[in-house]
Amino acid sequence: MPVSESDANPVAGPVAGAWAGPLQGVKVLDFTRVLAGPAASLALADLGAEVIKIEPPGTGDETRSFPPFREGESHYYIGNNRGKKSIVIDLKTEAGVTLARDLAAQCDIVVENYRPGVMDRLGLGYETLAAINPRLIYCAISGFGMTGPLRDRPSFDIVAQALSGVLSVNGEPGRMPVKLGLPMGDLVGGINGPIGILAALYERERTGRGRLIDVSLMDGLIGLLGYIAQLPFFTGANPTPQGSQHPNLVPYGSFPASDGAIIIACLTNSFWARICDALGFPEAGPDPRYDTLEKRRDIRAQINGMIAEKTQTKTVDELVELFTAYQVPHAPILGIQEALAQPQTIAREMVVETEHKTLGRIPIVNRPIKFVDAPQPVPTAPPVLGEHTDAILQELLGLAAERIAQLRADGIVA
Repeated sequence: MPVSESDANPVAGPVAGAWAGPLQGVKVLDFTRVLAGPAASLALADLGAEVIKIEPPGTGDETRSFPPFREGESHYYIGNNRGKKSIVIDLKTEAGVTLARDLAAQCDIVVENYRPGVMDRLGLGYETLAAINPRLIYCAISGFGMTGPLRDRPSFDIVAQALSGVLSVNGEPGRMPVKLGLPMGDLVGGINGPIGILAALYERERTGRGRLIDVSLMDGLIGLLGYIAQLPFFTGANPTPQGSQHPNLVPYGSFPASDGAIIIACLTNSFWARICDALGFPEAGPDPRYDTLEKRRDIRAQINGMIAEKTQTKTVDELVELFTAYQVPHAPILGIQEALAQPQTIAREMVVETEHKTLGRIPIVNRPIKFVDAPQPVPTAPPVLGEHTDAILQELLGLAAERIAQLRADGIVA
């Protein structure tokens, strides 16, 4: 892994740009587009890797055309591509594929999220690139993975949610299931891809060789089912939608306030008495009718009614103050704007401003992982299409300006 001793042991300090992150020096060649793949390469960029995103001429990543726009720039692309560099190469040409191979020879990691077989047909599959660069770690992210009867089918977020069982448990009881508000069918690729890549980087330190990683979005969602997957193994029945409630913990979910709603989470039995004390019926805490998780689960409607009768007489702010005092797990239900502006978000520097080439200074979501005593600089803005084409070809491949100009004139790069 091309990381110098100084990179591996950063000097803590406020100097902007002093330390990109623990993956400083690691180069990623990014063939991804839309969401699942870009989420994976975004995580690597957040950790300090240099991510070089190859985009097709004219359109670039498909999400550059997803409205709404500001000054021609898509909110969708902006949201998933901070900290990356953009190079435009026409992979439908032999010369473009040759350039991509040359870049792969200089990189540590390749990430792609085409359907299985597409990169092989382009001449950019793992076997081809590993022959050029045996240390290359190649992460292929797809809807169903490289094997199985569905491997060649197209897949989108909602398809993965449906086939994994996730969609079946989301929604209100007695109503049609609904997809998750977050596109977790795609985002799970941004979780499992980097986990596999980082493990392979560690392995490469011992073996000197890279490897092929096969990430399936459907596998990822099934892996996230956790205890929900274990329920039918125990009960023989399918779990059903519970809304914001928990299948086995009561009270747990959304309760009415006089001016909105509030979340209450009685995750362990110890919180039951605190909830009763906070809402003014302390006698219910030790009452043998309600004093275990199982008893309350079996009379869910009665318990929820007891809680709602009290909460609906108070405002959300009053309930927040009350539950905070009694150390009851709770939360007001915030909109996205309110969530991004709340004091905790600000304290954690989860929204920062960065300089975009077209839009000027813009707010973006910051890196979610912090390294104590080793602050990273604010991420660079998502690139405009082809913003770094010349610099990448010059710095990584050593091409002269005349050669780059000829490639541009031939329509190979843009």
